[in-house]
Amino acid sequence: MNIDLKELTQLAPIFRELFKGYHVSRRDPELYTQLSNQQDVYRALFKALGFDLVCDTRGFYYFVPEQMGAQVNKTAQRLALFTFILVEHLADQGRDPLAVLDGGSLGRDELPPLLEKYRDLFIQAEVLSQEELEEKILRRLTQLGFAAEENGVYRFLPPMHRFLDVCLSVQQDRDLAATLHSDLPLPAPVLAEEDGDEDDVIRLETDDAPDSEEDALARAIAAEREETAR
Repeated sequence: MNIDLKELTQLAPIFRELFKGYHVSRRDPELYTQLSNQQDVYRALFKALGFDLVCDTRGFYYFVPEQMGAQVNKTAQRLALFTFILVEHLADQGRDPLAVLDGGSLGRDELPPLLEKYRDLFIQAEVLSQEELEEKILRRLTQLGFAAEENGVYRFLPPMHRFLDVCLSVQQDRDLAATLHSDLPLPAPVLAEEDGDEDDVIRLETDDAPDSEEDALARAIAAEREETAR
């Protein structure tokens, strides 16, 4: 394939955003339009540079981390766990979780009762206050392109489907366990040890038996739930 770099007018900002773990969606019209129009070219170029560009049919693009395994870094665990909590919380309220997490919104005023209701889980994720909830989770969601914040309202974007897929996988495992009248052999939850500032990129660390990214995140969430239920 012949690649004319002159046609890739958004190459620098696209690579910069994807490299730091950001998810490009329709919220970023210039970047998204060029990725969509030149999708094959960008995939080939990034592949040659050692990066795997994922083009999700639900309307977003992201880089797959180079290494994937069963242990998930702190940022990924917190975001996945928060999504699982939201799904359960919204369902308890009689609200459709998909309608909220697929283009819907969550107000800052809804955070205190959510934090109180699931305090034990948030403590495991080292989130002890509303300020930490916004700093360690919601701000990360906005930085990585999963959500947008305006005037105290967090609106969820298409990339949230990555974590919704994980929640679906966990629920299927729980349903299977209930059907078999036995507990699934889930690993104990372990938050990855990190030095210095947290890495915002959704990255999975190497393990002896690598899973898919969704499987690894699902195992991490399920393990958190299992530990809390004991």
